Amino acid sequence: MTSDALKYPRLYSNFYRNGPSHRDGADVTFNDIKKIFGFRTVTIGNWVTREEQQIAANLFFDALCDLMDILAVPERVLSLNGTLSIAFGKGGQKHCSAHYNARTRTLALAKNAGAGSLAHEWFHAFDHFISPRLFKKATHENFASALWLQSYQTRDHALNVLLENCYQHIFLKPNSDALSDLFNQSVKADRALRSIYYATPQEMCARAFEASIQDNPIKNAFLVQGTKQTMEATIGIYPRGQQRNIISQHFYKYFSALGRALERK
Repeated sequence: MTSDALKYPRLYSNFYRNGPSHRDGADVTFNDIKKIFGFRTVTIGNWVTREEQQIAANLFFDALCDLMDILAVPERVLSLNGTLSIAFGKGGQKHCSAHYNARTRTLALAKNAGAGSLAHEWFHAFDHFISPRLFKKATHENFASALWLQSYQTRDHALNVLLENCYQHIFLKPNSDALSDLFNQSVKADRALRSIYYATPQEMCARAFEASIQDNPIKNAFLVQGTKQTMEATIGIYPRGQQRNIISQHFYKYFSALGRALERK
């Protein structure tokens, strides 16, 4: 083990994954990732060594490929049609292991604490990107999850109906206007912590999405972890039981339909 590994044990961890081989043992670079997935820009922090860049690039690549397989979508969906930028070891926020910056449309992971947050932050980016495509009067500053709760008028499209079903089953109980268990537990957590965070629509939807990804047979701990056996999972801020299963079914139905539609084009 190198001195870097002793100093930065998190990045050098063996992140469990069981998916198919995407690199056949070869190394990739962040430039490869930019080209293959079509990300707008890729930025690496000044304090990231070459060795750390190589480790991170391989982890990112495998995680993105696994996410692409789980959702059954092509590469350009992950880059949100070339509008999304990624940053590693730069561009985050203080005290945050990972962050999505809506102003710059950048998904940023901290060098040694961002592992397991990629799916969560990617959904924030998607939720932001899809807003004007789902709602008629949305601006580029809105998140679709928030507008859904405000009953904005949607654009007529079969895919939008499927996406609305995802939001509906996150916020409401099936076939009801009653708030879902996830919504109620998130509000309860915020009250206990005297915060306004867990019950925000963006955070509830990102947690619901990452729970769906972690439940998939394809496992990748760099992509997602912590939705089942953590303190947060215990207090109920991730979907549980039947609601969790239903949400997963709707997410998979939407994204697989999106993937098929793009293939036809």
